[in-house]
Amino acid sequence: MLLLDLNTVAPRERVEAFHHALTDSLVPNDVSHEEPETGIHARMEMWRVGGLDLFATRNSGFEVRRTATHVRHHRSRPVVSVSLQPLGVHRAEVSGRQAFLGFDDICVFHELSPRVYGWSGDGASRSIMFDMHRLGVPVDAVTRASLQLRASPLYDLVLQHLRGMWRDPGRLEADPGAEALASATTELVRALLVSAAHAEETVEVRSTMDDTLLTRIMAYARSHLADRDLTPERIAAEHAVSLRRLYSLLSGAGISLEQWLIEERLGKARRMLASARYDRLTIAAVSARCGFSSPSHFSRRFQAAYGVSPSECRRLGGAITVNGPE
Repeated sequence: MLLLDLNTVAPRERVEAFHHALTDSLVPNDVSHEEPETGIHARMEMWRVGGLDLFATRNSGFEVRRTATHVRHHRSRPVVSVSLQPLGVHRAEVSGRQAFLGFDDICVFHELSPRVYGWSGDGASRSIMFDMHRLGVPVDAVTRASLQLRASPLYDLVLQHLRGMWRDPGRLEADPGAEALASATTELVRALLVSAAHAEETVEVRSTMDDTLLTRIMAYARSHLADRDLTPERIAAEHAVSLRRLYSLLSGAGISLEQWLIEERLGKARRMLASARYDRLTIAAVSARCGFSSPSHFSRRFQAAYGVSPSECRRLGGAITVNGPE
């Protein structure tokens, strides 16, 4: 949903329109613009994926300051925002500590904590809002974690997952699996925050890591489908568990790892073949991007799963009867 496009607003009305859109869609803040006299630009959009609100903005230089007074006027169900910075160098200040954030950084703010955030020049932010009660992490733990997120061994995994959420939020919004995706994303973010906020050896971290192990394993595997060496041994090693523990965990969830990986890879290949975005890729290139050992092996598995060859699937635009994996 488009919230704001300042290109459609008269220049003299843009500051007020920006503030109105930002405070209505989020919470009250003090907002100052880098060059309000020469004109500002902004485009804000929002999607709802399961129970999560996704908010994206691209705008000229500005600063948002949330004070203790603003905190006292929070909404009935406060949120924790987790954002990525796809464009520009962003500035943040929490608890008197300043930081500069870029493309590879995750930025976390708790609505009940004062902070300063913004950038100079053209910049963009993509934020996911988590209900603090559903997230289940105390305010002080969120604040502490936000200052040392990279101390967590889960950081890279969660970063890749969040990037995946933003590839096509409109499509995710309408997907029947949106609720499950929202729950999995919440669990991953909770694990990251608890891991970063506490020493690894604490009972709280061990409990959270155990509770979210299956979610983390599946997210890791999905983000590495292109890797031909994505073996059970590698997955177990990446999560510091034995092969026996890995298979026991998956068996308890009714999952055969090898079959699940084939289904996920075939499903990814089918989506690529149906998308105009990848129509210049050869079948062999699609096969490689989905982690198959050879194009011939890929074609045999695809034919067996869907009843058509990869090239026929592409010709039909993905409109095939599915007897195998989605």
